[in-house]
Amino acid sequence: MKVKEVADLVGISVRTLHHYDEIGLLIPEETTESGYRIYSDRDLETLQQILFFKELGFPLKKIKEIIDSPTFDRQEALEMHRNMLWEKRNRLDQMLATVDKTILDMKGEIKMSNKEKFEGFDFSHNPYEQEARERWGDKAVDESNAEINSMSQDEKKAFEDEFNAIYRDLAVIRHEAPESDAAQAGIEKWYHFLNRMGSYSLDAFKGLGQMYVDDERFTKNIDRFGDGLAVFMRDAMAVYADRHQK
Repeated sequence: MKVKEVADLVGISVRTLHHYDEIGLLIPEETTESGYRIYSDRDLETLQQILFFKELGFPLKKIKEIIDSPTFDRQEALEMHRNMLWEKRNRLDQMLATVDKTILDMKGEIKMSNKEKFEGFDFSHNPYEQEARERWGDKAVDESNAEINSMSQDEKKAFEDEFNAIYRDLAVIRHEAPESDAAQAGIEKWYHFLNRMGSYSLDAFKGLGQMYVDDERFTKNIDRFGDGLAVFMRDAMAVYADRHQK
């Protein structure tokens, strides 16, 4: 595809594509003798990756460092994008709810507490930052903070209900041994639930469980269902991953 065709397809300017070429971020596979840039399917895949990172706040310099890294894995990156987008979506949903309640408060229809006025604001680090650091290095995420919005309201509600039900069920058995049949049956439901959203390898599943404990924000949110749930899930997820490795 020529540069104008790519620009029209993606919805960005020709000037942007020229800039990406000039800084070595996206150099088309072929340039004709007359100077026309020709983009391959592989170039389009790279462009998609660049735009995902850009959407999540990564500066171009850092994006280049990531995708140029010999350890860069496109599937792992997409899994990271999905997780970050879910986090971003949940935060936006909370802020939208706060805006709606604030409007009602201004009209005198409800009375908000001071705490409610700031629900959805979160200036802590991104909960997936540690995983990004481990995969791509500190430099790649120092400045960083799938389109899933196609889900309907009914689908979203069903998703949230199932999500909460799994966590409530795990909270009930959190005092069981992580390797027990009950614990492993419960954590298997969580594994399959995650894999309906995308593709979680067993290693990624185990790593996610570790983040539940390493990241205070994860721990706080999970332990709302029951004290110690985050630690229980980490241990049960590790047992599950180790048992099912081929």
